[in-house]
Amino acid sequence: MIKRALSKARHHNGEKARHHNGEPSQTAHSASRLANGESQPRLHQHGAEVQRFDQLVDMPIGLSANVRAEMAQRLNRVLADTRVLYDLYKKTHWLMRGHTFYQLHLLMDKHAEEQEELIDLLAERIQTLGAIAVGDGRHVAELTSIPRPPDGAEEVPSMLSRLLEAHELIIDEARKLAGRADDLDDQSSNDILVSDVLRTNELQVWFVAEHLVDTPTAVARF
Repeated sequence: MIKRALSKARHHNGEKARHHNGEPSQTAHSASRLANGESQPRLHQHGAEVQRFDQLVDMPIGLSANVRAEMAQRLNRVLADTRVLYDLYKKTHWLMRGHTFYQLHLLMDKHAEEQEELIDLLAERIQTLGAIAVGDGRHVAELTSIPRPPDGAEEVPSMLSRLLEAHELIIDEARKLAGRADDLDDQSSNDILVSDVLRTNELQVWFVAEHLVDTPTAVARF
């Protein structure tokens, strides 16, 4: 408390001295800067690329550069597919129709939110490995293995089948990569792939697939 009081006193005395000598105070100087437009955001800034997409920086996490590079490259492909699957879920959410509209409309959005969480997990792991997570949607389109759907609306069973096919691609790659991560002693990547990516995708497959069972909504009894 005493130190704080002394500091305030020195600051106040300094302000008084500057005012007495005709010098602008710090408050007046700040006001002058604002009046001169120095609070204007510096727009349209451009700079050099500081890390290329194929470039790895050192990270002291106990994994060699070769291991980190291989895992980051393959995780980026899972990330690209996951981002496309997220977009497919949002599209299906918007274009849903028919007598199960309400239930599927909500389910598609719930699954999209869960995929969005996976996107963050995968991207942050890639960054932790010292690499660059694929960010731009146009770059995602170059890396994904999921086929592009029609720009318009498909029949509901076709849209749901398309989701299942995308899930299967991700599950297959995630399972292979989890095994490879285990071989390379990259336990953190293995944990994300098994505990999050695989479990989430497999559970979502079950929920979506059950909507493709050809069962009538009602059975007439005579």
